[in-house]
This record gives sequence, C-alpha cells and structure tokens, in this order.
Amino acid sequence: MSSGVAWIILAIAGLCEIGWAVGLKYTEGFSRLWPSVWTVIAMVASVALLGWSLKVLPLGTAYAVWTGIGAVGTAILGIYLFGESREVARLVSIGLIVAGIVGLKLLTPDAH
Repeated sequence: MSSGVAWIILAIAGLCEIGWAVGLKYTEGFSRLWPSVWTVIAMVASVALLGWSLKVLPLGTAYAVWTGIGAVGTAILGIYLFGESREVARLVSIGLIVAGIVGLKLLTPDAH
C-alpha cells in the first residue's frame, strides 16, 4: 500500500470516528437498537481502518491525525446538530487542531 492510500484510509477512519462519536448521542446510552448497531459498526470500522493505515504510517502521527479528525468533526457536528457553543475561542481552538493535523501530514515523510 502506498502512503497516499494509507492517508486516504486514515481519513476514512477519522470520518468513521466522527460517526461513532455522534452516534453515541443518538443511542441514548445504548438503549436504542438501530442507533446502537450503527454506532458499533462505525467503531469497528474506524479502528480497523486505523490499523490498516498503520501498515505504512507512523503510529504517533496516524493516531494524532485520527483523533484530530474525530475531535474536529465531532465538535463541528455538535455545533450544527446540537446547538453547542460557537464561541470564538472554541472555534479558534478547533482551528488549531486542524492546523496540527495539516502540519503532521506535511511533516510526515513518505514511508517505503
């Protein structure tokens, strides 16, 4: 697998992480069947894809990017879906996480 493919897989893993994190809200403590099923599927997919990307990408970088994508996406969906705070300091902090993700991607050498 090329590093480009590994980065795409990692991005999809991060999107799955967003899915399960937001899905937890809809499970109501895993008391609702279908939201719980979809949340668990997203959890398994997220971790499996992360593991697959680790065949090529450095552990520390991949894990930081994976959690960063999840944190940013979940925070944005929290604002959009659940009316969470749009305070400027919060948005700047989310932007800093994005900057960290981009920095890690740019500074990670291609693995061979």
